[in-house]
Amino acid sequence: MTTTDTPLTEVLSAKQAKDFATHLDLHTAGDLIYHFPRRYDERGEHTDLRRLEIDEQVTVLAQVQGIAVKPMRARKGNMLEVTIGDGSGATLTCTFFNQAWRERELRKGVWGLFAGKVTDFRGKRQLNGPAYQLLAADATQDDAAAEIEEFAGAMIPVYPAAAAVPTWTIAKAVAKLLETFEPPDDPMPAAVRAKRNLGGIGTALREIHRPSSDEALYKAKHRLKWDEAFAVQLTLVQRKARAAAAPGTARPRGENAGEGLLAKFDAGLPYELTEGQRAVGEEIAADLSRPHPMHRLLQGEVGSGKTLVSVRAMLQVVDAGGQAALLAPTEVLAVQHFRGISAQLGALGRAGELDGDPAGTRLTLVTGSLGAKARRAALAELADGSAGIVVGTHALLYEGVDFRDLGLVVVDEQHRFGVEQRDALRAKASRPPHVLVMTATPIPRTVAMTVYGDLETSVLSQLPRGRSPIASHVIPAMDKPAYLDRAWVRIREEVRAGHQAYVVCPRIGDGPEDEDAPPPDNEPARRPPLAVTEVLPLLEEKYLKGLRIGMLHGKMPPDEKDAVMRTFAAGDLDVLVATTVIEVGVDVPNSTVMLIMDADRFGVSQLHQLRGRVGRGSAPGICLLHTESAEGSAARERLDAVASTTDGFKLSEIDLEQRREGDVLGASQSGKHSHLRLLSLIRDEKLIKEARAEASELVGDDPDLSRHPALAASVAALVDPDRAEFLEKG
Repeated sequence: MTTTDTPLTEVLSAKQAKDFATHLDLHTAGDLIYHFPRRYDERGEHTDLRRLEIDEQVTVLAQVQGIAVKPMRARKGNMLEVTIGDGSGATLTCTFFNQAWRERELRKGVWGLFAGKVTDFRGKRQLNGPAYQLLAADATQDDAAAEIEEFAGAMIPVYPAAAAVPTWTIAKAVAKLLETFEPPDDPMPAAVRAKRNLGGIGTALREIHRPSSDEALYKAKHRLKWDEAFAVQLTLVQRKARAAAAPGTARPRGENAGEGLLAKFDAGLPYELTEGQRAVGEEIAADLSRPHPMHRLLQGEVGSGKTLVSVRAMLQVVDAGGQAALLAPTEVLAVQHFRGISAQLGALGRAGELDGDPAGTRLTLVTGSLGAKARRAALAELADGSAGIVVGTHALLYEGVDFRDLGLVVVDEQHRFGVEQRDALRAKASRPPHVLVMTATPIPRTVAMTVYGDLETSVLSQLPRGRSPIASHVIPAMDKPAYLDRAWVRIREEVRAGHQAYVVCPRIGDGPEDEDAPPPDNEPARRPPLAVTEVLPLLEEKYLKGLRIGMLHGKMPPDEKDAVMRTFAAGDLDVLVATTVIEVGVDVPNSTVMLIMDADRFGVSQLHQLRGRVGRGSAPGICLLHTESAEGSAARERLDAVASTTDGFKLSEIDLEQRREGDVLGASQSGKHSHLRLLSLIRDEKLIKEARAEASELVGDDPDLSRHPALAASVAALVDPDRAEFLEKG
C-alpha cells in the first residue's frame, strides 16, 4: 500500500526518483499524485497543429507522414527530417542531426507523442531534436487506439514536465503509483461534500490523472479546486477571527467630539465630503471605536480621496490620545503626503509654533535623508507623543524609532511593501494597533477575497467634484509615425495654454540595474526600453526645444528629487521627464497631459496609476500611450483596453488575465511556488465565494478545526508554512 507520505524511492527506480526530485521537486507519492496534468490530449481532436505558436513548449499527438534524409550544408553529416501531422491538414517538421538510425523507428504511419520547442526555419514550423514516445511501431490511426488506451486512457494527460522528465515518463510513473495508492481520509467535512455535491477525494485524485470521461474529469477538477479554495479561505477566516478577538485599544470619538481636532478639521474643509467618503469614514470610525485592532483595506480610484479619509481616521486616534503613522513606499511620495496633509491641517498640524493652533498636534516627517539634527528632533517628537501624526518611509521601521502610543498604522500602496516591513511597524506599538491598508490599484473581487480575505474591505468609487475627465489615445509609432509628431505638438499646445506635461519612460538609463524599470513583458526580444537619460536630450534639442524641462527618477539624491518636484509643482517647469517614481501620490493639478513612452512595457494597472497624475484640476486630462507594437498583438490589445476605459476595476480584471495567478496569490511575496494548481481567480469566483461562506460557518463552530483533524492537516499541506506566514502577516 502506498500513501501520500511514501517516498518516491519506494515507488520508482532510484534514478527516476532522483530525476523527479531534482527536476520537478517531487519527493513523495503525495507530491506526485498532486502533480496534476496541465491539459489533456484526445487523439486527433485536441492537438491541433494549426494553433501552435513559435517558442511554445509543446507535446503533440501526431502521425509520421514523411521522412527525408538530407546532407547538411555547413558541416559534415546528415539531417533527418520527419514530417508529422494530426489529421487537421497542418504539419510539423521534426529535425534530427546525425541520427540516421531514428529512420528505422520513425516510419511512415506510426503514431507517437512528440515534445519540444516550436521554432521557425524559413517559414516552416519545426521541433529540433524532440523527445518522443511511439505508441505502436506500425499502427495506423485506428490501430493506435488500443495502445493509446493502455498508455493513458482515452484522454492523454500532458503534465508540467522537464527536459529530463518528459510528460509520458510522468504519466507512466503516475499509472504505476495508482496501482497501489491508498487515498488519504477525506479531509472535506461530509456535510460540506453533501451540500456542495462534491465527490470523494480518492475518486477525484484518480480521475484527474486518468479520466474515464469528460464529466468525470470535470467533477474531479471541481472537487480539487474546492480543496484549494477551502484551504485558503479557512486560513484567512481563522486569521480574521483571531484578529477580531485580539486585545487592542479602542480609539472612539469622545463625548465632546464636536470640539476635537477632527471636528475642527471637518469644519475647515473648503468642500463637502463625497457620500462615499462619509460612508467609509463611518465604517472606519466604528472599527477604531472597538477594543480590537481594525484590519481594513481601503480601495479607491486614483484621486478618489483616500488620503483625506485616512487623515480623518488619524485625527480620531489623536483625539483619543494616540498617535498615527502613515507609511509610504518612496521618499517622493512620503514628502508629497507630508506637504498635502500639512496643507489640509493648516494650523492644526503646527502645535507649538507661533502660528499653530494650541489645541492642535504636530505633523512630523521621517525619511532616510533627514540630517542628524532634524532626525533627533523628529524622533524626540515621536517618543514624547507631541507628534500625533507621523509620515515616513521605511525609515520608520529602523531601530531607535519609538512611539509613545502608536494607535493607527496607515499603509499606502501596500503592495510595495514586504511582509516583514509591515509587521515591523506594527511591532512598534505596545498593543496591536489599528491598521488601514490603502491602494489605488483596483483589486478584482476574487483577488480581494483570496489575498486580502482577512481584511474588511471599503471601496471609494466616487470621484470628488471638480475632477476632470481623462481622454486616452494610443500612439502607434510604427504604423503611423505622424501620430508621435502630433503628440509633441499637443504637449506644446497645453504648455502654451498655461498647463504642464509629463513624459514617462520605462527606464532611467543606467543599465539593467534600473530600479524604476517595470518588470519585463513576456514579449519577443526587441530593443531596450526608452530611458529618461536618452529621451531628455532629444526633447531639449529637438521635439520640445525652448520649453523648460526637468528630470526625475529614483536614483537621484533625495534633495534633488525634492527640488525638482517643488519646481514642477510651483509651475517653474513645463515638462517633467520621469520614471514610475511619479506613479503614486504626485499631485500637480496644473498637469494636463502625459505621454508614456513604450507604454506596452508597463502593466495595465501601472498605466492606470500613471494616467491618474493628470486631470487632477479643472482642465481635462490627456494620456497618450506610445508603442511600437504591431496592431493585433497582445501588447497593442492591452493598450487599446487601457485607452477604452477609465474604470480601474474593469482594467484590473484584464490585468489579472495577463498575470500568473501564483504571483497574485502571494507566491512571489512568500518566495515559494503557489500550491494552488487548479483554482482560477478569473473563472472560479462563484466557487471561491461558496468556499468562503462554508469556511466562515465552520470556523465559527470550530475555530481551531480541532474536531476536523484531517481537514486541518490538508490545510497545512495546501497552504505551506511560507504561504501561511504571508497570509498571517499580510
